[in-house]
Amino acid sequence: MPSEPDDDAWLARAVDVATQNVADGGGPFGAVVVRAGAEVVAEGNRVTRDLDPTAHAEVVAIRAACRALNTFSLAGTTLYASCEPCPLCLSAALWARVDRVVFAANRHDADRAGFDDREFYELLARDRSTWPSPVVEHRIPRADAPFEAWRALPSRDQY
Repeated sequence: MPSEPDDDAWLARAVDVATQNVADGGGPFGAVVVRAGAEVVAEGNRVTRDLDPTAHAEVVAIRAACRALNTFSLAGTTLYASCEPCPLCLSAALWARVDRVVFAANRHDADRAGFDDREFYELLARDRSTWPSPVVEHRIPRADAPFEAWRALPSRDQY
């Protein structure tokens, strides 16, 4: 996919957010959600500040953007990240339905700085039986009851 005219400027902003986060005692990651190529909706990184391993820059920016726009769909936005999103962040971006994800540094740059994003990408490609933490299906009676209730709900919001 070709770049857009403002990609350099928005990536520079994400890098600035990441650099400031380091200065504030956090990690070297930053993200910015931009709507229609011109309006910053949200930015962030709060892992160490909030003691929350899911508060990655992209996730924080997505959460804030959804609150700011009062929606769970970020269609019509672009997520700019200082570094290639890890699998958690990439999944969040896909669930949020952002139009594009654009990043500056990549997983190999993060690895050289001591971050194991690359390891998680490799882990997800392996058979689950080789994972360090077991992830197993254990079906119980009525395991699908929540989905049956969802399908029966006429007023449900489509994801």
